[in-house]
Amino acid sequence: MNKLPNLKHDVAASLVVFVVALPLCVGVAVAAGVPAELGLVTGIVGGIVAGMLPGSSLLVSGPAAGVSVLVFEAVKTYGLPTLGVIVLAAGLLQFAMGALRLGRWFRAISISVVEGMLAGIGLVIIASEVYAAAGLKAPASSLGKIAGLPGAAADALGNTAALASVAVGAGTIAVIVLWRRLPKKVQIVPGALVAVVLATLAELAFHLPVEAVKVHGLLGSVQPPGTDAFGKLASVGVLGTILAFTLIGSAVSLFSAAAVDRLHDGTRTAYDKELMAQGVGNAVCGALGAMPLSAVIVRSSANVQAGAKTKASRVLHGVWLLLFVTLMPSALELLPLPALAGILVHAGWKLLPFSQLVSLWRAHRGEALILVATAVVIVAVGMFQGVLIGLGLSVVKTAWEASHLKLEVVDKGTGPIQAHLSGNATFLRLPKILDRLESLPQNRPVEVDLSGLHHVDHACQTALENWAERHSTAGTEPVKVTAGV
Repeated sequence: MNKLPNLKHDVAASLVVFVVALPLCVGVAVAAGVPAELGLVTGIVGGIVAGMLPGSSLLVSGPAAGVSVLVFEAVKTYGLPTLGVIVLAAGLLQFAMGALRLGRWFRAISISVVEGMLAGIGLVIIASEVYAAAGLKAPASSLGKIAGLPGAAADALGNTAALASVAVGAGTIAVIVLWRRLPKKVQIVPGALVAVVLATLAELAFHLPVEAVKVHGLLGSVQPPGTDAFGKLASVGVLGTILAFTLIGSAVSLFSAAAVDRLHDGTRTAYDKELMAQGVGNAVCGALGAMPLSAVIVRSSANVQAGAKTKASRVLHGVWLLLFVTLMPSALELLPLPALAGILVHAGWKLLPFSQLVSLWRAHRGEALILVATAVVIVAVGMFQGVLIGLGLSVVKTAWEASHLKLEVVDKGTGPIQAHLSGNATFLRLPKILDRLESLPQNRPVEVDLSGLHHVDHACQTALENWAERHSTAGTEPVKVTAGV
């Protein structure tokens, strides 16, 4: 009997999450260039399979807009049949990482890298979906999409069908934005769902010349990978894509888990177990030839705000998705593509960290530059390269800050010149320190005090010894060194 109050809250929350997830599952799949049903399959697996496993009780998993960029590139490069193998392998790798208790280490990734990754993803999504909202063919590269926007706008202005498509997409975004200004009781119904319903009714009522979702049927869309697809594992490119899916999907999921933990007072996330749950879910998705899943902050926050108490809410949302795709598959054919594109343009915009970038620039400019660099490389080159550049810059910045070294020279005019070193002496600070030491007069005795150093690496120790030897040889007075660490 004690569980009945929780069940009541969880059922209500699961219905809210279902109506939030439905258009997003379809929209993300279409944006990724795969059948709409595969997005729903991933949502179902995220709810029922990953949702039943331990880790985070209120985190909701499914196809994520951020990962759609990776999926699109993988399908374009290796084909849809290979996607299942990539997702399956990534899931197994995630499970192994969780079993080895590596999940907690994802929390050590610089938040600037994560925000930069999300910003880059957001820009790529916006650039891609603007073309979809206008019913126009998009250029292949992200930079090409951005550069081609003025031309696309000119083409749309001279095309009645494109204008109608843009109107549906823009109207969808307007409804989502304005819906958040209504009373909280009204917002129980998600704005994205309302926008899609209104767009569908407008298309039917006015016979608008816009494209709708193409339905292939659930059984026709689910294609487990065959032996030819597994043979692609010998490709270095495929292995790199698997690694990218694993690292980026894991980072998105575990950072989403940390964000959701701040929204409620319940049990905290067990990161290693959650990573294993994500791995099992992705292994199942891969075996079915579906998209990868990851934890999604939009669905998870909706779950918490709707009053969910246990993992039953996320499992039930998967059940509702399964019933929908089984009993009402033809309803998907009514959904206008520009409306789904509008939802994703809004989702991409939400990924852009405007306020975070401003605050970082004021307090930590180095972190702000890492954020921008990560986003720019993702847009210009690719997701995996952008994340690697961001991580590399973060490591370099940390090493530079950890090597803080201060040199204070005291010259009283007579007697020895005193040079006091404090902090951490590493090779990163050697050029500046040696320039100061070598500028000291060679006809005066020098006393170098190293007692203020916390750490001296081998390169710095050797360089200081060589300087002292050269100074003593060239000058009339030796160098006296007071040892430190």
